Amino acid sequence: MLWRLIRSHLRPYAGSVAVIVLLQFVSTITTLYLPSLNGRIIDDGVAKGDTGAILRLGAIMLAVSVVNIVATITVARNASATSAGIARDLRGEVFGTVAGFSAQEVSRFGAPTLISRNTNDVQQVQLVVNMGLMFMVSIPIMMVGGIIMALREDVGLSWLVAVAVPLLGVIVGSIVTRMLPWFRRMQESVDTVNRILREQITGIRVVRAFVREDFEERRFDEANTTYTGTAVAVGRLFSRVFPLVMLVFNAASVAVWWFGAKRVDAGQMQIGALTAFMQYLMQILMSVMFGTMMSMMIPRAAVSAGRIREVLDTRSSVLDAADPRPIPAGPLSVEFRDVDFAYPGAEQPVLCGISFTAQTGHMTAIIGSTGAGKTTLVNLVPRLYDVTGGAVLLGGRDIREASLDDLWGCIGLIPQKPFLFSGTVASNLRYGDPTATDDQLWEALRVAQADDFVSAMPGGLQAPISQGGTNVSGGQRQRLAIARALVRRPRVYLFDDAFSALDVATDARLRAALRPHTRDAAVLVVAQRVSTIIDADLIVVLDDGRVVGSGRHTDLLATCPTYAEIVASQALVDEAA
Repeated sequence: MLWRLIRSHLRPYAGSVAVIVLLQFVSTITTLYLPSLNGRIIDDGVAKGDTGAILRLGAIMLAVSVVNIVATITVARNASATSAGIARDLRGEVFGTVAGFSAQEVSRFGAPTLISRNTNDVQQVQLVVNMGLMFMVSIPIMMVGGIIMALREDVGLSWLVAVAVPLLGVIVGSIVTRMLPWFRRMQESVDTVNRILREQITGIRVVRAFVREDFEERRFDEANTTYTGTAVAVGRLFSRVFPLVMLVFNAASVAVWWFGAKRVDAGQMQIGALTAFMQYLMQILMSVMFGTMMSMMIPRAAVSAGRIREVLDTRSSVLDAADPRPIPAGPLSVEFRDVDFAYPGAEQPVLCGISFTAQTGHMTAIIGSTGAGKTTLVNLVPRLYDVTGGAVLLGGRDIREASLDDLWGCIGLIPQKPFLFSGTVASNLRYGDPTATDDQLWEALRVAQADDFVSAMPGGLQAPISQGGTNVSGGQRQRLAIARALVRRPRVYLFDDAFSALDVATDARLRAALRPHTRDAAVLVVAQRVSTIIDADLIVVLDDGRVVGSGRHTDLLATCPTYAEIVASQALVDEAA
């Protein structure tokens, strides 16, 4: 999984990888050549007192070292740039895939894990790519070349290499194998910590209102302790590596000097050759150590790659049309034709046999008790979900036959929980139309009954808006979201309980101001208050996912008991107030 993911993203960097491979080869060869030169200086120069040989071989050694340094620096620079580029491409691909998800896929994964997969998991892959590019050629060449060069210096000590290298590989390999399941648990623990932290930050008002700070602290402490325990377990295994590696290193060094000294004493080996052999053995063991370090990183990166690939391989349940047909020009009506919908895995459908038409220039209202399916019905129009039965038609055409961009370009959605982006009032309003002028923004604010508080804000249209619009009230946030949709001038307006945070007087003024601006558009309004939709051209009453009545207010009072009950209950509430 890891190699498949990396290979698919290495192609744009083929030239850089080729340069890295070539320079790694140069760097490794020069590294292998240096101990031999050092040994020759000792044997041919120092031992014989030949100053010329020392200077000549020293100059060669200096030149080789300079080439080695330049090649190593260039490899590190290119490897960092390439791995960072791959990480950038991965993050962009994951973001693009998630952006194309329907609400169903986003709910299935959850926001916290999608965030950690696009940050922490991509970072793990980037790290292993960087290390791989830096050592993928040098490690095998260093191992094989080091063994060959060591044997050239002295065959009699070769048995030390045959013992030390496999011993080091077995020790580190056994530890790495035990780390793999812990890495998966660690990534899952990161998801849990992110989820709880995100919930606590988002729901801080609820936590404080119910005085649940202690409970939330304990819940976070449990998740944090689990993550810490997992990290400590990995750290304990990791901490065994370097002492064992150093034990093998030092034991091998002592053995080389011990047995090498005997061979030098017997005249079977020169001191320079012994020094070179020692350096080659260290190079071989260092390459094994770097290789095992990479192998320690690979399991965690493999887990991360699997999590990334799971996102990339997930296809949205809402697919773009293979051969899209353009949505008709001009005003549009929205027709629900015998629509059924059930959430994945649900035993019962949420909507059954819904049929009605929202005409152009008319206000069509949807009302019903909590859980009746009002928001679900509205979400079917922009294809946040796809119908499981029947069809939704826009201008007489099934929305599944149109391209998603074409569909979304016709719709202005004001969701039940309006969201504002960090920036300014103007930048949020221009989200609907980037080319809108300041006059158009003020006109939209006037219609949305938001011009008074925006003009009072320092900077007016340039007044700062924090993430989520948390520096404005709920009613102000809703009016800015309505203004954002008005700036776009869509052909279909979807108000999903978008007037709930407004007082009755502001609600009435806003609806009166909306009428002239929406005369050429179809308007669907989901509402809880009867006063909001009392003058609607068509009121659709939902109960348990079915249409139990439709018509104007006065007609429904006489013909629809469910609607009459809603009106009566709200009248009693108003009287009590």
